[in-house]
Amino acid sequence: MWYDTVYQVLDIINQVILYVIGVPFFLQLIYMLFFFIPKKTFKKTEKKNRIAIVIPAHNEEDVIFDTVKEIFNKQDYPHELFDVYVIADNCTDRTKELAIQAGATVFEHIDDNPKHHMVGFALEYGLKELLKIDAEKHYDYMIRLDADNHINDTFLSLMNDAYNSGAKIARPYESATNMTQSSYTKACGLYYIFDSRCSSRVRERIHLDAHVNGPGSLTDMDIIRRIGGYDTVTMCEDTEFNFKRMFEKIHPHFVEDAVVYEDLPSTFKATLARNKRLGAGNTRLLIRYTPKLFFYTFKNLNLSFIENWLTYLFIPICPILCLWLPGFYIYAYIYHFMGLGSDFTANLFGIEMNWVQFTTTIIVGAISLLFVFCGLLQASLLVITDYKKMGANKKRELISGILLFPVFSIVYVITITIGIFMPPKWEKVQRNANFTKKQD
Repeated sequence: MWYDTVYQVLDIINQVILYVIGVPFFLQLIYMLFFFIPKKTFKKTEKKNRIAIVIPAHNEEDVIFDTVKEIFNKQDYPHELFDVYVIADNCTDRTKELAIQAGATVFEHIDDNPKHHMVGFALEYGLKELLKIDAEKHYDYMIRLDADNHINDTFLSLMNDAYNSGAKIARPYESATNMTQSSYTKACGLYYIFDSRCSSRVRERIHLDAHVNGPGSLTDMDIIRRIGGYDTVTMCEDTEFNFKRMFEKIHPHFVEDAVVYEDLPSTFKATLARNKRLGAGNTRLLIRYTPKLFFYTFKNLNLSFIENWLTYLFIPICPILCLWLPGFYIYAYIYHFMGLGSDFTANLFGIEMNWVQFTTTIIVGAISLLFVFCGLLQASLLVITDYKKMGANKKRELISGILLFPVFSIVYVITITIGIFMPPKWEKVQRNANFTKKQD
């Protein structure tokens, strides 16, 4: 019958999809299995380099003063060797004024084109302005921060050690300023911290390129001078910038003890606003760069390109997890439950049940339990080893985050899926400045 043919075709497609989904998940499982591999440390150096700290900001009057002031007040690095530059991008509030009061130099960027209201355009403008000053200052490297970021007191010294050890591009450990704000932020933080504590550590130790795609990144000023500032303005410009440097055979590193703390979304709405950008931007970036990532994998015999591709493949997989898998298994269950298939039946506790329906139920249930177990195990390991980097005084403060972690993983997949089908847009995310100040 026609419905048998439809089911058989869909079942074949589903088998292929399961294999595709399994590859990036297997990669993350490997990172979790190597959880206790020793971290990489960079040799301490007496040489102190000149640093430009660059902060793009759009209407960030609620956080920018504290962010800049804290850099000057708390870093154990010679103050005469670093400067802070804030790029006030199309601001209609007191961002410029407060940044100057805190000690920063401000580049004011005004662009009426709404398509240019993205951080890449702000950086493009700001780094061209920085190059004018660099002719006199002669900076060795720059550190990019976001307006809500805080960094540990030894951040600049640790990045300086990495730079003098040969790192031209590097990323820090990413944690959260408001990790302990609620059970939601605890689970959210655990999700993002996994990439630092597990994935990034393993990549660094086995000489794979780090994923430099967030705040706190280091870039050699020779690179900025050579490309004339900043050479990408896409929604996920940091990821693309890293791809381009990898294609130039520059090896990005991970500096684990340098920690940047950023403000985490504290509600589903805030998570959606953040992940709409990630979903839309990374999917378009992956489509654009997939051929080149494969080409450079074989050309340079460097697995870093394919590892990047497999990691970012999770983004377009999210709609499959949200839409295809539930749809297919609901259809398959109904198909067999109605007796449309020709499979023999099994007797379970006196109840006659289609065999395929029974085994499908068991398999789906087992996979679901495995997902929950792995999530709880992953979150528990993170809390045991890194709870202090998460801003907690005791491990038990994060127990609710561990329990909620599998649920947040589902929230993440759903919000990324929504983002994929949304047009790219740089939206201001609601900050939790009041909580952060209370903690300080």
